[in-house]
Amino acid sequence: MQFQPWPVGAYNSRHVAIAQQHILTCDHQKHRYCEYAKMPATTLKKLFTSPLHALRSFSGIPGPTLLAMVLPGLLLACATVNAQLNELRDIEDSVIKIYTTQAVPDYFTPWRLLTPRQSSGSGAVIDGNRILTNAHVVANASYVQAQKYNDPRRYQAQVTFVSHEADLALITVDDADFFSDLSALQIGDLPKPLAEVSVYGYPIGGKTLSITKGILSRVEQQLYAHAGTYLLAGQIDAAINPGNSGGPVIVNNEIVGVVMQANGGGRAENLGYFVPPSIIRHVLKDSKDGVLDGFPDLGFRTQSLDSPAAKKALGLEENQSGVQVIKVFEDTPVEGVLMENDVILGIDDYSIADDGTIKLSQDLLTDYKHIIDMHHIGENLSISFSRSGKVQTVDILAQKAHENYGLVRGERFDEIPQYLIYGGILFVPLNMNLIKRWGNDWSRSAPISLLKARTEWSSPQRQELVVALQVLAADVNLGYHDWRNWVVNFVNGEPVQDFKHFARLLQSNKQEFIVFENNNGYQIVINHSEAIKSEASILSQYKIPAAHSANLFDAEKD
Repeated sequence: MQFQPWPVGAYNSRHVAIAQQHILTCDHQKHRYCEYAKMPATTLKKLFTSPLHALRSFSGIPGPTLLAMVLPGLLLACATVNAQLNELRDIEDSVIKIYTTQAVPDYFTPWRLLTPRQSSGSGAVIDGNRILTNAHVVANASYVQAQKYNDPRRYQAQVTFVSHEADLALITVDDADFFSDLSALQIGDLPKPLAEVSVYGYPIGGKTLSITKGILSRVEQQLYAHAGTYLLAGQIDAAINPGNSGGPVIVNNEIVGVVMQANGGGRAENLGYFVPPSIIRHVLKDSKDGVLDGFPDLGFRTQSLDSPAAKKALGLEENQSGVQVIKVFEDTPVEGVLMENDVILGIDDYSIADDGTIKLSQDLLTDYKHIIDMHHIGENLSISFSRSGKVQTVDILAQKAHENYGLVRGERFDEIPQYLIYGGILFVPLNMNLIKRWGNDWSRSAPISLLKARTEWSSPQRQELVVALQVLAADVNLGYHDWRNWVVNFVNGEPVQDFKHFARLLQSNKQEFIVFENNNGYQIVINHSEAIKSEASILSQYKIPAAHSANLFDAEKD
């Protein structure tokens, strides 16, 4: 671009001051040539060394004339820089610090809460006076506050929508003044690999906003640490620390991700993960009616087909690829449609490779599950599959996922745990909340019998396991005082379906004794009438407010 020189005398000392500031910036950043003035930076620096009334001549051109030639470009440079700074300030203003008080239930003593703790995270203002953040920032929160950039005041906030499986949440502030001077950030598109991104947030170690830069290194399905779901995620090499969670990942002034977790394996440094735009948009659409539908699950499980022998045995041609169906669950969209040992060749317009990946773009391969994830409840999917060498295509209606497909339910949040005390024995359902109560090293410290159950599928006849967690010593349970973490499979010979069924068996019992039995034949025998009579004294002795969790039996009557 060529700049027209100004008439000599059309500038003033303010113009010169602005230009001088630009020259200082060039010098500080070690720019040897100023593109806007079209001359070496050293020449510019000399040009402005003298006061305005004593400008020297260079190359035979009087100083004032030369100044008039370069000022338009320099002032444009300053205007460009100012515009960029204003955009940066808008982003900074829209990044919110979130304070929470979290009271987590104690699954070892499920009638009480653990000691409340305070934590903080980050969020970003989006349309509709909403703040987008992580679900784990506000999970089990009893009190939430939001604080604006460079504002000491904390505003009380409310959680309006949570998707724990996507680790995303929406909160808002009732005070109308909170959003009056804030700009809503837009959701952008996933950047290309090796693109530079900026991570905004309020990590620990300081009170002010932190901005770090990194490179998008890869995008693929990852295990989300919060709820254990397997969804698309982006990986960046920017440092992510506690407090960064929920902060936006920015490219071109748009949100291209929400920071969710750092690498937790201890083997890689400065690696972090973010929720990508496709998952964000799915959750935002889901939130429109205020009811969580979540991501659909069609009700089958597969394994890869890297083995040529396995492919041939299943009737595939050499040029065909896909994944083998190993399990079809009852009461799901594909029950009666797919069978075990079918081979899924493609979903919608995407072919599935033998390792279970699909090609989303020239640069992006990921697990085929992502295509199912991107559908909403009530939408149709097209599935192409091979059965004994014959290819078929069917349309499947996406439906809500079952509560759990394995015997051990995934981790839950924002709810009170279930329990039942009978004969001084504390019974609870087996779930990941309980298993993780053994600490960060739960995979090695939790009882093996409980961990083993994680590998077993559920069925309508056996949906959940019940655990005799501990025995509250009393006369009624004499002989069993040291029994703990014991799975109950039968009550008086009847198989236990789930925890509510277990509670109903005890409530409706008419026999003199209750016999609890596991699959190995070991038994706990309790006198039923003695259990009823001793209940009040046991609760009083161990300072327990109730013999069972609220609504445990009421829910059965509804």
